[in-house]
Amino acid sequence: MLTKRIIPCLDIKESRVVKGVKFVGLRDAGDPVEVARVYDQQQADELVFLDITASVENRKTLVGLVENIAKNIFMPFTVGGGIGDIQDIRDLLNAGAEKVSINTQAVKYPDLITSAAGKFGSQCIVLAIDAKSNQNLNNQGASWEVYINGGRTPTGLDAIEWAKRAVDLGAGEILLTSMDYDGTKDGYDLDLTRAIVDAVSVPVIASGGAGKLEHFYDVLTKARAEAALAASIFHYQEYSVRQVKEYLKEKGVPVRL
Repeated sequence: MLTKRIIPCLDIKESRVVKGVKFVGLRDAGDPVEVARVYDQQQADELVFLDITASVENRKTLVGLVENIAKNIFMPFTVGGGIGDIQDIRDLLNAGAEKVSINTQAVKYPDLITSAAGKFGSQCIVLAIDAKSNQNLNNQGASWEVYINGGRTPTGLDAIEWAKRAVDLGAGEILLTSMDYDGTKDGYDLDLTRAIVDAVSVPVIASGGAGKLEHFYDVLTKARAEAALAASIFHYQEYSVRQVKEYLKEKGVPVRL
């Protein structure tokens, strides 16, 4: 059985780690290199770095900072934010990232997914989906809309349909963030996660809402996510990555310790 992954996330603004609630109210959470080192020592399975204002500020990801973090850690490293073209992806992979996460530009130019997967392999290309719940006009149940530009801009795209299309185009993994649950510590959006997991054939990383050990268990078992990403509870030392893994192992969830 494949082991489940626990992944801390560094949301970066002005070269600092920040964290908010539902994408607003950002507060400082430390120096990115130092925080990354801590998670490496705690045996995190991967690290995700998201330059959360790069797209809306129309600038590139902070390649120098990515390079500095990569030199200080020994775990797989995914970078997103401000990626506009193949050269941006090449620069980040050369700086030490194993994977890149694309959101805004993938929505605007879906062919970027195909060309990037063709150049670097699907395993390098993570589609990030920031999704917010809405009600179907035909009242057939819950649906979720895709947002871009760091959660600022609604797209009209249905999250499930977009996930399926992106995988068909070549995305090798989905990083799924619930905007409704992000930073609330009320637990992951199990309905959203399960819906995406059921819709695609690639791994899904669940993000948004971790606050208790039980939340990790629920999203990895009930919603069947391949991995769980969290920020607040790790940044503010409510739990360590090691504590989460030990809890999951006791509950019979396969993890790497």
